[in-house]
Amino acid sequence: MTTTQTLPPGDDGTDTDLHARFQQWTRLTGRAQQLIAEFWLKNAKASSDLPADPLGLLPTWTQLTTNLMKNPDKLAEAQAQFWQNSVQLWQAFATSLRGDEAAPVVASRPGDKRFSAKEWQEHAVFDFIRQSYLLAANFLFETVASVEGLDARTKAKAEFYTRQFIDAMAPTNFLLTNPQALKVTVEEQGKNLIRGLENLLQDIEQGRISMTDEKAFSVGGNVAVTPGKVVFENRIFQLIQYSPTTETTYETPLLICPPWINKFYILDLGPEKSFVKWALDQGLTVFMVSWINPDSSYRDTSFEDYMLDGEVKALEVVAEICNVKSINVIGYCSAGTLLSATLAHLHAKRRQKLVKTATFFTAQVDFTEAGDLCVFVDEGQLELVDRLSANTGFLDSSYMATTFNLLRSNDLIWSYVVNNYLLGRDPFPFDLLYWNSDSTRMSRAMHLFYLEKLYHQNLLAQPGGITLGDTPIDLTKVRTPTYIQAGREDHIAPPRSVYKMTRLFSGPMRFMLAGSGHIAGVVNPPAARKYQHWTNDQLPETLDEFIAGATEHPGSWWPDWIGWLAPQSGKQVPARQPGGHPGYPPIEDAPGSYVKAK
Repeated sequence: MTTTQTLPPGDDGTDTDLHARFQQWTRLTGRAQQLIAEFWLKNAKASSDLPADPLGLLPTWTQLTTNLMKNPDKLAEAQAQFWQNSVQLWQAFATSLRGDEAAPVVASRPGDKRFSAKEWQEHAVFDFIRQSYLLAANFLFETVASVEGLDARTKAKAEFYTRQFIDAMAPTNFLLTNPQALKVTVEEQGKNLIRGLENLLQDIEQGRISMTDEKAFSVGGNVAVTPGKVVFENRIFQLIQYSPTTETTYETPLLICPPWINKFYILDLGPEKSFVKWALDQGLTVFMVSWINPDSSYRDTSFEDYMLDGEVKALEVVAEICNVKSINVIGYCSAGTLLSATLAHLHAKRRQKLVKTATFFTAQVDFTEAGDLCVFVDEGQLELVDRLSANTGFLDSSYMATTFNLLRSNDLIWSYVVNNYLLGRDPFPFDLLYWNSDSTRMSRAMHLFYLEKLYHQNLLAQPGGITLGDTPIDLTKVRTPTYIQAGREDHIAPPRSVYKMTRLFSGPMRFMLAGSGHIAGVVNPPAARKYQHWTNDQLPETLDEFIAGATEHPGSWWPDWIGWLAPQSGKQVPARQPGGHPGYPPIEDAPGSYVKAK
C-alpha cells in the first residue's frame, strides 16, 4: 500500500526546498544572535544605575514565607488536599487511557480561553497536562492568598506576581505541551516555527509584542477620521473642533479631554464606533483635546501645567469660540482625575460657572482601592520610574504599555506569544489593538507627581492635600452637576474605586455602571447592541448597595448620558463650523499633527 503525503503549499519535498529552508533558518539564527547581543548590551547599560531588586520582590517574598510558616498546620492541610486531588487526577488519567470516560478533577475558570482547542479535552495526555497545571496553579495562588498578617500592599503585590508566574508557566505557552502548536508544526513541517522566529525577531527589534497588523491602519486614514479642524494649539495640546452633522446644535458645547497616557482616537476609531461622531449626531458641538507626545524638553512640565495650560485653557478657548459662559466637559481616565482637580481649582477661584456639567469616564479621585495598578506604586518603584526618566526627561511609552498589558497578561501577552511565535501566524487587524499599541510618553515631573501624590499618598482625596496654581484643591467644594461612568469589569479603574467619587463631590450626581471594562465599557455604540448598564436614582454609601438597588438596562449607556446632558445644554442654535471664529482660524485638518507623533 502506497501512502501519499500532502505537503504544505510551496513545499515540493525536494532537496532544493530543504536547502532553501536551511538557508532561511541560518539567516534567522544569525539575525537572532545579533539581536540578542544588542539586547543584552542595551539592557546592561540601562540597568547599570537601577537597584538590584527594582520591583521590590525580595522583601515581599521574605515576608510572605515568614508569615506562611507561622501556621504550618494550615499549610500542611492545603498540601494534603493538593496531594489528594493529584491522586484523583492520576486515577482519572488511567481511566481515560483504558478508553473509559472520566469526570474532570478541576475545570478552567469562566472566561479562560487558553484551553479552548478541542485537543485539550479529547486527548488523554493533554487533558492530564491541562488539569495538572490547573491544580498546581490553584494550589499555589490559594496558598499565597490565604497567608495572614500581611499589609494590604504586600498582599496585593504577592498575589499579583504569583498570577504572573502562574500565567507564564501555562502549558499553552510551550511548544511541546501545546497540542494545537504541535499539530500545526507537523502539518506544516516546521514552517510555522520559522515564521514564528521571524515574528519574534521583528518584535524584539520594535521592542514590543505585535498585537495587530499595524500596516492595516493609519491615523487620519481609517481611524480618527471624523472631519474637523485644529483651531488652537500650545505646547501642551491641540484643540480640534469637529464639523457638525446637524443644522442646529445645543447652545452649550462639549469639550472632551482624553487620557494623556494614550491617544484621543479611542473615542474616534471609525464611524461605526466613534463616540465623537455619535455625539455630533445628537446635536452637540464637539471639541477634542489632543495631548502632546512629550520629548526631553518637557522634563519639568507638571501636573499643574496640564491643568492650567491644558484643561483650563481648553475651556477658555471653547467658551470664546462659541461665545458662551459655560461648557459641558468630559474627562476620561487620568484626564478625569485631572478634571476633578480642575473643577476644585475653578470653584476656589470663583470661576465654577465655566463648567456647566462634568462627565467622568472610568476616572478615579480616591485611590485607596485602585486595584492592581497600586502594585506598581510603592517607594521602590517610584524610585525606579524616577531613574528610568532621569536622563531622557520622560517615561518611555513601552513601560506603561507593558504595565497595562500585565494587568491582563493572558489576553494581552501570552495569547500573542502562542499565536505569533508558536503558530507562526500574523496578528489579526483590529483597530482597538492598533490604538492600544500607539501609546505615548509621559513627562517626568507630571508622571511622578501623579504616581506619588495621587496613587501612593492619595492626597487628591484629602481637602487641601495638594496645591495647584497656588490653590489648595478641595474636591468637597465641587458643586458642578456630574455624570460618573464606571465599568463593572474594569481592571484599571475598578468600579469600587470610581464610586468613591460620589462620596466627595457636593453637587448633583448621577452614577452609571456599564457592562465590560475600561475600554469596551466606554466605547459601546447603541447600534452594536452589546453589554448592558445599571442605573439607580439613589447613591447609597457603597457600590454593593448601589448594585443591589439598581435597574439593569440592555445595550449601550450612551442614550442615558445624552438624556441627562441634553436638558442642561441650552437652546438650539445654528450649527457652528470649525474655524468660523476670526480669532481661531483653522491651523490644520483633524486629527492634527500632535496625535501622529510616535
